[in-house]
Amino acid sequence: MPARGKLYIQTHGCQMNEYDSAKMADVLAAAEGLELTDDVEEADVVLVNTCSIREKAQEKVFSQLGRWKSLKQGGKPVLIGVGGCVASQEGEAIVKRAPYVDLVFGPQTLHRLPELIRAKRATGQPQVDISFPEIEKFDRLPEPRAEGPSAFVSIMEGCSKYCSFCVVPYTRGEEVSRPFEDVLVEVVRLAGQGVREINLLGQNVNAYRGPMGGDEVADLGLLIRTIAQIDGIERIRFTTSHPLEFSDSLIEAYRDVPQLADYLHLPVQAGSDRILSAMKRGYTALEFKQKIRKLRAVRPNISISSDFIVGFPGETDADFEKTMKLIEDVGFDQSFSFIYSRRPGTPASDLEDTVTQAEKHARLSRLQAHINAHAAGISQRMVGSVQRVLVEGPSRKDPNELTGKTENMRSVNFPAPARLIGKFVDVEITAALSNSLRGRVRVDEDAAVA
Repeated sequence: MPARGKLYIQTHGCQMNEYDSAKMADVLAAAEGLELTDDVEEADVVLVNTCSIREKAQEKVFSQLGRWKSLKQGGKPVLIGVGGCVASQEGEAIVKRAPYVDLVFGPQTLHRLPELIRAKRATGQPQVDISFPEIEKFDRLPEPRAEGPSAFVSIMEGCSKYCSFCVVPYTRGEEVSRPFEDVLVEVVRLAGQGVREINLLGQNVNAYRGPMGGDEVADLGLLIRTIAQIDGIERIRFTTSHPLEFSDSLIEAYRDVPQLADYLHLPVQAGSDRILSAMKRGYTALEFKQKIRKLRAVRPNISISSDFIVGFPGETDADFEKTMKLIEDVGFDQSFSFIYSRRPGTPASDLEDTVTQAEKHARLSRLQAHINAHAAGISQRMVGSVQRVLVEGPSRKDPNELTGKTENMRSVNFPAPARLIGKFVDVEITAALSNSLRGRVRVDEDAAVA
């Protein structure tokens, strides 16, 4: 369809939101002929895809909307929409507080954007749809479009764990898995467009239970094994996992499937059993470590990253020391670590905040410094090794060089011809920098190109 207007999307938050924003663009390109732009001033439809995980998320959204209000000056028929998790939480309250907003839609109703736009134009009234129609959105999305050699594929929505600090079950609903065959069809289509790496997405991705027909369901381990047999797919990743459902079946997939990357993101949140219980995580620190030991028995060199919350209500110095002990025992490669942020409506929001801001910041700094030092050591030990790298495109630091990712999620910059973009190459690591690696392509690269 020829372009009939411009679309601007601002995305906040997780990889699920990045995926959803890409699908919004696909839906509106197919149904409305809208073409993406990086210039909000020239857009006919302006969307913000929101995240409610961090503190003051709502206020940040309204601040952004306030800056966009001027886009309608002079009667310009710009449509402003709010999607994502803040939209799910706030609903019609967004329109009441910011009456210049035209569309409010949740993560599960982004496929209805064309209908909402048409209804707004027909009636002149704001349109709000934050319902949870289970997995319907995947049935109504256009064929996926590859935008590089790596692609995200959402395999499930929502979360049913109800951790005491988390809003996800309330904003994205409970766990619903896409049918097994539907996921495979999407991966086959992406592989046909040149995708070589698949990233399987879900709020709790290892809870995947994809219907296969009849009473049979596929777990994540079976899905990974099947995707590995699809021509063209040479690397598989998944995120985000929950330790409760990090199963033996998944560990066996790490043992048997070489395409499954030597990298795992497994959020633990804390190392104190008392705090884990207050968080309603459903496991102990020892149980977490036992799973990691099982995994490393079949993948000794796997890199483990995790999430940590410091300063959870009631966290004592002794509790925090147990988190640091867990970090030392496991040897995490990377982390996404944050100071606890109270989220209204969650059980933890009723707990007394007993940790001072100074204590929270001190603990966070210490935790991050420890993990960063360990990660730097891993990077340094990679110097001299040969890594299989998926070449993503020109380096941002030097457009005359290329950049790609190692299995353990490190960016590598190296001089090489553009013909290697989208391919796997063998790269010898020559230097470890603070946030990346440098390398050189092996001499006989034609033999190493996948």
